[in-house]
Amino acid sequence: MPAGQADLHRHLDGSLRPGTAVALAAQAGVTVPAELRFHPGMGLDAALERFAFTIAVLQDQTSVQRVAAEIAEDAARDGVTTLEVRFAPQFHRGATMDRIVDAALDGLGGRASLILCGLYGDPPELLEALVDLAKARPRVVGIDLAGGPLPTHRWQLADYGPAFLRAGRHGIGRTVHAGEGRPPEEIATAILSLGAQRIGHGTSLLQDPRVIDLVLAREVTIEACPTSNVHTGVIASVPEHPLPQWLALGIRACVNTDNTLFSDVTASEELRRVAAIPGMGPEACERVIAYGHAARFVR
Repeated sequence: MPAGQADLHRHLDGSLRPGTAVALAAQAGVTVPAELRFHPGMGLDAALERFAFTIAVLQDQTSVQRVAAEIAEDAARDGVTTLEVRFAPQFHRGATMDRIVDAALDGLGGRASLILCGLYGDPPELLEALVDLAKARPRVVGIDLAGGPLPTHRWQLADYGPAFLRAGRHGIGRTVHAGEGRPPEEIATAILSLGAQRIGHGTSLLQDPRVIDLVLAREVTIEACPTSNVHTGVIASVPEHPLPQWLALGIRACVNTDNTLFSDVTASEELRRVAAIPGMGPEACERVIAYGHAARFVR
């Protein structure tokens, strides 16, 4: 088995320690919600609303640096040896984006790499700005498009293509939240128009053989987040996750926490849950770990 686990899909603002969330809320004068954790079937929109609290307590460099450091410490203690942490610096307005990004990097201290997130609906020029931030910082290894599309959004997925393709020209990794209970054509667009090397969630992948063929041909890695998928309601339970079917088809997939605070999960616990999925066994678990290490973004 590969040495240590890999977690390539962990959101900084969804992975605070519970005690730190309470302490930062007290400092910021923010009320801790009565219901903070995710629960099964709550839906993606409701899940995304939970981030309003954590972002509110992470507005300055000091809090961002603290949480980044604690995430790196907690992951190492849990046996994670390949860690990528992602967040959207544009939401942390206690300092300029470059200073917020540098605070996260300082907190990670070389123990993990950083991915910068735009969100569905953001103007494409914001993604261009994230690419500029990444270009100057080798420890920023990738960009991401997170959240989900809404009918009211002015910009569609393909509109982010120029920024993502420019990132690729500079050796910056590209991952996209796609097919998270939405049509698999979204996955194809992310790969063909944005040059995505990895896909976050991708639960609808098996609905279209053409998209399966594209994922296989491009050797795209799927960042599976089973517990999170149960919470957002895109799968009914972890045992029903399509991971074993993906692996049987030769699809490269790794297992990730997504949000350790909101989903109350660790990388090791997520792997234990995956190991109990019918069709998974020790060899399959070894493969998802190996795929995770192999798919890390390197600059």
